[in-house]
Amino acid sequence: MDRRLFLSTAGASALAAAAPRAFAQMAGAQGGSDDARLSAAFAAIFERVLDLSPMFVTSLGLDKGARAGAKSQLDDNSKSGMMKELAATRAAIKELEAFKGASLSDAQRLNLDVILYSLGQQTVAPGTFGLNSVQRPYRIFQQGGSYFRTPDFLNTAHTINDSADCEAYVARLDAFAGNLRTDTALQRDEAARGYLAPAWSLDLTLGQLKKLRGQPAADSSMVQSLVKRAAAKGITGDWQAQASAVVEKAIYPALDEQIAAIESLRARTAAGDGVWRTPRGDEIYAAALKQATTTDLSADQIHAMGLEQVADISAQLDTILKGAGYTSGTVGERLAKLNVEPSQLYPDSAEGRAALLAQLNRDVDAMKAKLPQAFATIPDTKLEIRAVPVEIQDGASNGYYNRAALDGSRPAIYFINLKDVGDWPKYGLGALTYHEGVPGHHLQISTAQTAGDIPMLRKIAFMSAYTEGWALYAEQLADELGGYATPLDRAGYLQSFLFRAARLVVDTGLHAKRWSREKATAYMVEKTGFAQPRCQREVERYCTQPGQATSYKVGHGVWTKARAAAQAELGDAFDIKQFHAVIEEGAMPLSMLEQRVAARAKAAKRA
Repeated sequence: MDRRLFLSTAGASALAAAAPRAFAQMAGAQGGSDDARLSAAFAAIFERVLDLSPMFVTSLGLDKGARAGAKSQLDDNSKSGMMKELAATRAAIKELEAFKGASLSDAQRLNLDVILYSLGQQTVAPGTFGLNSVQRPYRIFQQGGSYFRTPDFLNTAHTINDSADCEAYVARLDAFAGNLRTDTALQRDEAARGYLAPAWSLDLTLGQLKKLRGQPAADSSMVQSLVKRAAAKGITGDWQAQASAVVEKAIYPALDEQIAAIESLRARTAAGDGVWRTPRGDEIYAAALKQATTTDLSADQIHAMGLEQVADISAQLDTILKGAGYTSGTVGERLAKLNVEPSQLYPDSAEGRAALLAQLNRDVDAMKAKLPQAFATIPDTKLEIRAVPVEIQDGASNGYYNRAALDGSRPAIYFINLKDVGDWPKYGLGALTYHEGVPGHHLQISTAQTAGDIPMLRKIAFMSAYTEGWALYAEQLADELGGYATPLDRAGYLQSFLFRAARLVVDTGLHAKRWSREKATAYMVEKTGFAQPRCQREVERYCTQPGQATSYKVGHGVWTKARAAAQAELGDAFDIKQFHAVIEEGAMPLSMLEQRVAARAKAAKRA
């Protein structure tokens, strides 16, 4: 069960009360006689999801009251834990399938279809392949494993407000040692089955493990996160001594064991970079593509789509670059020259990184002022922009978003990897911020979280093609709203699209056409003009997370197609704010999104 599927924005207890009002409002649907019964089933299933994941409880800010005990626990990452989740998911599917013949409103019917789709996808990896995820098939790699996830979770999700929170933090440190040992044992088992990350990934992983292990316990980021936050809140107690003891006596020995295990396993990993190198790798990739795109597009179709889009976007960039005086060489070569122009770069220093983050915040504020032109509902959920923690920046993505807690106890966070500020020329930063911040992930996810008019199981369903497709559409919308002040800023936006189109080629190249990591990186550098280290980090992500990179451009294509269809249906009556209000209904598969937009347009036409 991929935890990203379980992130939402309102307390579960509010679900049953909100449901009748929600279903009456959505699309003017008339309530069905079984609507309330289905709402109760949705709420009960959601509570069982919480029971299985104390980390999810904390991520939602629900680790209070009756669920306060969750704050001292981590998820069960064992094989039995995975099978327990699979059994619970299958039981939920069976329970909900009984409603297929029930008397339901149109809105509840949509909720049922989306939730069944989401739950069904969750069974594929554990039920068919005995893995946690088809999009993350390796237990431990440069962006995955308890070692990678848990320290960041403790620092960003586990809030510190009183001594009980500090005690819970220490308890979770102790549980972290157990999860590390479980990961180590399961990675040995999965390696024996043929599921072990490529050698270069294991090298990156070892570097990060050793960095996490390398500091004196008292100085470690895990200890200092607690110490600094407790001090800031004036919470008395020798938390440094307590936390250091756990790190020294439990976590560091577990890390030593994991380092030794990965070092010994490294020589056994299969050659190659794509998931094809694993048992049933072609089947896993087909399942990953289906899950990532919510379509039945084949790898060959997606590869061809990428090649076509790379050519089209490159032609648009050619015109802009020539207008800016960049006339010599391929589009990629000209972009590469622009990327290293001194006027486009922040200093590679603490001051330069601070200036870059300050500019991102200004970009967010400027775009917020433009949002009322295109949105009727704008949530006020707080967004922070932070650098990726140094301990994981070597293997982490270039940028990513963590949504806020339900109760506002923790803001949403947009992370940017500042390992090398040369990766971030100024002309491309706007597009990144519109993607991760507003009107991208932050606006879309916060809107769904605060809408209050759909079942919790709809709010927590993560569908990459919908969410990442929206974020790319948001970059395009930012252009319509005047977010790119100069032609070069607009070139940055088109370069972002070029980058995502190249992903279609690279991901399918790696996993279906057996490209090497080196060939894929060279293609990215050639076509996008991004620096080789940045492209390599991205390609390494695609190698170990098959399919996910295809969701962006596939999703974007459906969002733009759906909007064009609504505009054709409504003509002069088309209202961009009404179109964007569909994000209040939560994520859904792309085919359902098209149907939902069409239904909303027809309803608006009748009104």
